[in-house]
Amino acid sequence: MKKLFILFVIMGAIVIGFGLFYYSKYQDFLSTPVFQNNTIVNIKKGQSFRKFTQKLRDNKANGNEWHWRVFAKIERVGAWLKAGEFQIDAGLTPMQMMQKIKENKVVTYQFTIVEGMNWRELKYKLLDDSTLLHTLNDIDDEQLLDAIDSDKNIPEGLFLPETYQFVRGDSDVDILKRAHKSLKQELQKHWQLKKANLPYKNTYEMLTMASIVEKETSQANEREIIAGVFVRRLQKNMRLQTDPTVIYGLGESYDGDIKSKDLKTDTPYNTYTRKGLTPTPIAMASIESIAASANPKDGKALYFVANNRGGHYFSDTYKQHQKAVKDYLKGKKL
Repeated sequence: MKKLFILFVIMGAIVIGFGLFYYSKYQDFLSTPVFQNNTIVNIKKGQSFRKFTQKLRDNKANGNEWHWRVFAKIERVGAWLKAGEFQIDAGLTPMQMMQKIKENKVVTYQFTIVEGMNWRELKYKLLDDSTLLHTLNDIDDEQLLDAIDSDKNIPEGLFLPETYQFVRGDSDVDILKRAHKSLKQELQKHWQLKKANLPYKNTYEMLTMASIVEKETSQANEREIIAGVFVRRLQKNMRLQTDPTVIYGLGESYDGDIKSKDLKTDTPYNTYTRKGLTPTPIAMASIESIAASANPKDGKALYFVANNRGGHYFSDTYKQHQKAVKDYLKGKKL
């Protein structure tokens, strides 16, 4: 009996020793960072905790399989998994990592729609983004317009220039849906705030004007002035005669140098040969250009030309304008 008792004591001591050993190892696991360097972890929808931890270990994470199994059972973190891409910063312990995942702090990316770019340029930029899911090549413009809930004929000008946050798995069309929704909200807001008696039948015509203003100047302080010039020309039944519309009408055949013959070549967008606004916007208009088109500056100017200072010189009469053009061509700063 004495020998049996001693055997039980020895075996108990061994079990306790093993228990303390593994307890100590588990505590070390809990306090040790998962990764030594910042690491991106991508969790797929429906992924099991076991597969998740296998992926962690494949990326040289702290701990063995048994550590993660015990961790899942004791801490009950298996249900905390969220689909998405997470950056696990160096220094985060297993519990801190799981808390970040539970709070859905996914990695975000940015896509910027630049004011003044046209639809063709925007589409190329979307398809060139390596993070976005590309679906634009699988649909035509009509299907795209249906997807963004637009009743227009072409996508030109229908997306608000801004920087949009997105996560991996979002598509190019997801960005366009958000950009179009933002545009509609801005148009409605500025339509309610616009001046009376402007020559626009609807928000789309105001957007078209804004796109022309956008392409005419990069100077913030000129937007309202140029919008005022174009509004007065429309009110007087004068042609807008603005080069960006001609360039847009030329499309990909434009070689970077607008010529006299181009001004005489009739297209639906040539405001030298046709009166009124262009049939659609010619670019993505910024909020500032939309605001300027809704509230153009009062005045008498009907003409403007580059001033050789990076901006424009405005004239009330054609005679004044002719002189300003001559001075511009001589290189004078107006």
